[in-house]
Parts: sequence; structure tokens; C-alpha cells
Amino acid sequence: MRVLLTAGPTYEPLDPVRFLGNRSTGKMGYAIAEEFARQGADVLLISGPSQLPVPDNARIRTVRVETAAEMFAAAEAGASAADVWVFAAAVADYRPAHVEAEKIKKSGDTLTLELVKNVDIAATLGRRKRAEQFAVGFALETTNELVHAQGKLQRKGFDLIVLNSLRDAGAGFGHDTNKVTVLDAAGQIVNFELKSKADVARDLVSLILARLNRSA
Repeated sequence: MRVLLTAGPTYEPLDPVRFLGNRSTGKMGYAIAEEFARQGADVLLISGPSQLPVPDNARIRTVRVETAAEMFAAAEAGASAADVWVFAAAVADYRPAHVEAEKIKKSGDTLTLELVKNVDIAATLGRRKRAEQFAVGFALETTNELVHAQGKLQRKGFDLIVLNSLRDAGAGFGHDTNKVTVLDAAGQIVNFELKSKADVARDLVSLILARLNRSA
């Protein structure tokens, strides 16, 4: 089995010093990559900027990227060869319209930035997904979690979507634990308790493999 997996944040540069980004560490995505490799899959891990070490596993090939555009290019290159896609990265929705060549100097009391939309990696690749390929997305929500996750699952053509909520203590960015809910297109919902991200990865990979075996 070949798995394409995105993880971590993207950084969208403002100038040579500053960027727009988010708090994702990549821990959940890296844990899923490790678990797929443990189960015998070959994994292409496309990682945004992360302090985590590159996985020391011959079954995991890591490609480091910085921006959403770079992540899309790497994912697009590997998508057709993969059996499973897991979009665990927290990709920036927008980027600065103009990147300054020199550091932006402090001037005045306000600074206005013009932002333009980044490519939606999962949705764009989803339109090219073959029937035998299996796509898993992630959603991090703060309000109306299930409604937003279900909408994202349908819009992007996922087979499963993994929902985390910042309302749950010990879940979300930066923690070594996570608490997730998994939804499918048929409306089935599976809730998992708060666990280490390694244990969550085992649950998710087991669920994905079970769905694949069911459809085989």
C-alpha cells in the first residue's frame, strides 16, 4: 500500500523575516505516517515547517516544504501513485498578495495586508481522485463542529474526515494527546476518547484499513 500524507503547518512569507502561519506542530500527521509504515505501507510524508525530526523509517520518504503552493506541488506529484491520501496538514487558506524583498519597517499605527486565496489542496486533488483511491481529511473547528466537518467532507469528496475541537482539553495543536471524532459520507460517526497521538494514529489507521478491506 502506498500512502500520501500531508502534515504540519504552512508558512506564507510576508518579507524575508516574517510569515503568516499557524500553531500546528505536525505531531498527529507524523504519528499517522509512523503507524502506516509499521503496518507495512510505503509513505510519502509531505511536511510543512516542523521541529520534529524526520522519521527514521525506511518506509517513510519525507519531503519538506514551506508554503501551501510547495505543499500542493509535492502532493500533486505523488497523488496518482498513492492508494490512500491523508490530508492532516493545517494549510494556510490565504497568503500575502505581495512578498516584500526587504524587511517591512515599522511605520504608522496600523499595517494593512492584502491576502489572496491559496489553492485548496484536498479539493483540487479530490476532483482527480480515482474510484479505488481513499481520501481522509482533517477538520479543526471551534464552533458547530459536526456541521462544519460534514460540509467539508462533502465539498472535498473525502471518504472519512477526522474532527478535532479546540474545545476539548488536551486536543488540538501542540499537545501529545488528541481526541477525535471520525465521520463518513453515510453519516456514521465514531468517537474516540482522549489518547496519546500515537494511540489515536493506531485507531485511525485501523479504521482506514478496515474500510479499505470492506470495499475490496
